[in-house]
Amino acid sequence: MNQLSRNIPSTEVAEMVGRDHNEVLKDVRRIIAQLGEGNLPQSYFIESTYTNSQNKQQPCFLLTKKGCELYGTRMTGKKGTQFAVKYIERFNEMEQHIEKQLSQDPITLALESALNTRKQLQSIQMEVVEVKETVQNLVVTMRIDGNQEAQISKRGREVVIAALGGKESNAYKKISRQVFSAFWRDFKNHFEVPRYGEIPKTRFAESIKFISMWQQSTTLRMEINAYNQQALKLVEGGAK
Repeated sequence: MNQLSRNIPSTEVAEMVGRDHNEVLKDVRRIIAQLGEGNLPQSYFIESTYTNSQNKQQPCFLLTKKGCELYGTRMTGKKGTQFAVKYIERFNEMEQHIEKQLSQDPITLALESALNTRKQLQSIQMEVVEVKETVQNLVVTMRIDGNQEAQISKRGREVVIAALGGKESNAYKKISRQVFSAFWRDFKNHFEVPRYGEIPKTRFAESIKFISMWQQSTTLRMEINAYNQQALKLVEGGAK
């Protein structure tokens, strides 16, 4: 049994008497000061807090039945009578609720508690799944960083230069731009991106593997070979 369920918050008292809550707080504090510590004011009024409409914690008091009776003595006439009726009815409601809880079968209470716990767990599990999906989506769509982009650029350049026969080759001097264009076209087509910097992080390892396995087309290989053979013949002819 929750002891707080037998008390009425000062915010509710303020509604009952039609006064601003701050005024009710002043009244209660004034009564506590008049009671003094020897009269155990906590048996009448219990300090507490509540959350206001701005989601902020604000001070309040919980009035016991004795506290309501004492507070009611400060009001006379119609207002005092109306307040007495309201708090008496409110305490009767709370008593009936407590009695109903106590009268319930313990097994039923245990089952209800287990059901509520299960619902809470299911809600938490759904939230965890949503978080995991969000993280996975972020990982999938996250692009490579600057260092990875630099590695792709460096390795791509090395592969193309090697395919041309080196920087000093005749093919490099004549058609390097054409071969570089072919390489990056193949690269972007494979990964379906407008530029290599758009590759997802999850495919970085695949991009390095693609570069290491890339080969120019047969037409390009024949053209490269022709240029390099041409330069070789010129060198051999000059040597004679």
